[in-house]
Amino acid sequence: MERGKELLYLSKADVAKVGLSMKDVIGYLEEAFMEKGKGNYEMPPKPGLHPKGDAFIHAMPCYIPKLKAAGLKWVSGFPENLAKYNLPYITGLLILNCPETGVPLAVMDCVWITAVRTGAASGLSAKYLAKADSKTAGIIGTGVQARTQLLALDEACPNLADILCYDIVPSQRELFVAEMQPQVPRLKLHLADNAREAVTNSDIVVTAGPIFKNPVPTIEKDWVKEGCLGLPIDFDSYWHPEAMHLADKFYVDDTRQFEYYKTVGYFKDVPPVLGDLGELITGQVPGRERDNERIIAMNLGLALDDMATAVNIYQLALAKGIGTVLPL
Repeated sequence: MERGKELLYLSKADVAKVGLSMKDVIGYLEEAFMEKGKGNYEMPPKPGLHPKGDAFIHAMPCYIPKLKAAGLKWVSGFPENLAKYNLPYITGLLILNCPETGVPLAVMDCVWITAVRTGAASGLSAKYLAKADSKTAGIIGTGVQARTQLLALDEACPNLADILCYDIVPSQRELFVAEMQPQVPRLKLHLADNAREAVTNSDIVVTAGPIFKNPVPTIEKDWVKEGCLGLPIDFDSYWHPEAMHLADKFYVDDTRQFEYYKTVGYFKDVPPVLGDLGELITGQVPGRERDNERIIAMNLGLALDDMATAVNIYQLALAKGIGTVLPL
């Protein structure tokens, strides 16, 4: 491929065909957050368009010098897509640029990347913040994102044994268990009849529903047991403020982006941020210090995650001859 005159196009199928494992992506993110903790990155808070309701289209740029990764993800989330149009909630494209010349190197579908790196961020958080003997996890919302959350917990938490799965649509949670049980044979997946059942006995709680600016939350403070790690990937949409304020420690993946979201109407009542994931990994802020601490790690989704993953996909796709070379 001739740089500056051609680019590589990778469809969703091409991206998946590259064959990255969850372990690979967690490793890429750990390296990227190490660089973030050292300040060796550039990532402005993501601006967005909001055409209707809780729908969004976000521009997510990032540059990580050590990884030679620079680019932008242009991603949308439209909650009504599946019911109204039989289309995915999340769609979009990622553009990878050469950091030396600025020329575009690749354009790739971002759906696989978004799903897997979101799971990997939770897995990385669990590696640093979950109790070492965590045995039970609850997953609320069993769509696409829940699948990669499960794979990440399987990778990051070696003592995990039981997963309680809940969705407001019974057929959705049944499908989730049927599809995912063969992929995580060391774990036992159970159907939960309600959200409370999925939370009260869990050492780790993942919420993976749609994101709402004005949510009607479900998880109450008396559901969350001591020592629990909460991993909301749907902002504060599922957690009552009282349940969130029960946390002894509250982390985000990027403090600037978190504060930006507060200015546009999200996170109206949440605990103060102790630090971000980069600061945690580099030891600038403490992690779990006692088994009975309740902790929340809220990963909002960063372009840093996307670029750390995409640059490796690009390099492997070139090496394996995957994708279509297009003229510029």
